[in-house]
Amino acid sequence: MLKFDLTRRGVIRAGIGALASTAVLGALTASAWAKKVKAAILSDQDKADVARIEEYLNGITTMRAKFQQVDAAGNISFGMIYVRRPGFLRVQYDPPSQVILVADSIAVSYYDAELNQLNQAPLGLSPLWFLLRDHVSLGGDVTVTQFERGPNAFQIGIVQTDEPDAGTVTLVLGDKPLELQQWTIIDSKGQEVRVALYNAEFGVKLENKLFRTPEKKRKGS
Repeated sequence: MLKFDLTRRGVIRAGIGALASTAVLGALTASAWAKKVKAAILSDQDKADVARIEEYLNGITTMRAKFQQVDAAGNISFGMIYVRRPGFLRVQYDPPSQVILVADSIAVSYYDAELNQLNQAPLGLSPLWFLLRDHVSLGGDVTVTQFERGPNAFQIGIVQTDEPDAGTVTLVLGDKPLELQQWTIIDSKGQEVRVALYNAEFGVKLENKLFRTPEKKRKGS
């Protein structure tokens, strides 16, 4: 179970936990840990840094990056991620996987071309909704549960205040300059997945077709 699994099924398991929501496959359930979420106690310096991070995230219009994804069982997968704020996301895994995740500003669609299987869920149930919204606010309807400062780096944990069961997200950002480098998602079942970005490009032009909702193939086609 702890061996690396680069098969289609291994990639699918990792993808579900990391970049969609367990709701995509109808598995979103209430959990006791989510009801115990508490806001982190922040110093004045912490609050100033959180405000800087919030401003930085709001400054992201588009992003294109390669990613490496590792789940709790050690499964590793790679691919490309495209973001266009507000509301649009595409995650495409490298072959042999034929899995694609697309957010079209309304729903998150999970499509497995090999199985010709399409599942969808409201965008608001995705743990990454905070990043895709029109205005990122790390307060109010988003609760900061953790904040740590390191040498030229920050780690910040957040949940949706009213939808904590959608999952917790922990961001790692480099500093000087600020740059989103990694996130870790813990879903409603406590499954943890880490996604690291590299070769990230910001402010790039992204074609509309990247964010079209996948369609199932018709029988016989």
